[in-house]
Amino acid sequence: MKKLPDLEAWAIFAKVADTGSFARAANELGLSQATVSKAITRLEGRMKTMLFHRTSRRMSLTESGHVALERASRILAEGEAVEAEVTEQSTSLRGLIRVTAPMSFGISHLAPILPDFMARHPDVVLDVHFSDELVDLVAHGFDMALRISTLADSSLLARRLCTVRILLVGTPAYFERHGRPGHPRDLAGHRALQYSYSRGGSSWRFRHKRHGEFTQAMPSALLANNAEALEPALRAGLGMALQPEFLAWKDLQSGVLETVMEDWQVEPIALHIVTPPGRSRPVRVQALIDYLAERFASAPWAQAGGKLE
Repeated sequence: MKKLPDLEAWAIFAKVADTGSFARAANELGLSQATVSKAITRLEGRMKTMLFHRTSRRMSLTESGHVALERASRILAEGEAVEAEVTEQSTSLRGLIRVTAPMSFGISHLAPILPDFMARHPDVVLDVHFSDELVDLVAHGFDMALRISTLADSSLLARRLCTVRILLVGTPAYFERHGRPGHPRDLAGHRALQYSYSRGGSSWRFRHKRHGEFTQAMPSALLANNAEALEPALRAGLGMALQPEFLAWKDLQSGVLETVMEDWQVEPIALHIVTPPGRSRPVRVQALIDYLAERFASAPWAQAGGKLE
């Protein structure tokens, strides 16, 4: 198998040729003189030719050294340039941020607040993917994700932004026709509009402060893998649904929808920002995290969040 080029040694060679001295090259590169000398010896052994003429008083390039110098200098310059560019991107507000977010929440609540961040930081490029699937951040190269759930233990870092209540909602007309349930057992016979990724599946689980837990199986009139897709049927009075408050908020304020069984709580979920493992993240990514935390903390449907865990 062919060996990889010894790029470090070629960069050291270029610096020695530029400074005319092993000692000066070592000083500029922050290396020991022995390390510099070994790199040149390693190259000469690999190339089976001398790169420098050495005497007690001076050092000069051989013919082979002259042939190699231009490209070796390019290796050194490109290496310095790529490190400078990556360092600059990691410490300044410029460069790409790849984000993934749930479809409904992302379109309704994330997308509308991105223009303000973009105006503040015009050199940042946002690449946003909307999906209700649990995307592998590391495998797909995402810098961060918004997730609305009860997070399982993982190697990901998570910042809890706010609690999201799950409400049992329907239209006034629906409840007039089918009755307003006061207890989970009253749900039998009602029409359910269901989110496919619900943790309980087709069973709705409630908790009461005094009466404990109660689970009711709910056959579906409509099943969708996106909770927003349930809204037209909800508004048409064709059933009721367990909806996150951020989706139902406007319709509840306008009276299009109503809540029932307020004494029976569905276990709330939370809005999190998650990032890949590792405490160090580019400044631009941290800036977006802080911006989203600030904006979502003031959302009318949000309840107090937390810090990066």
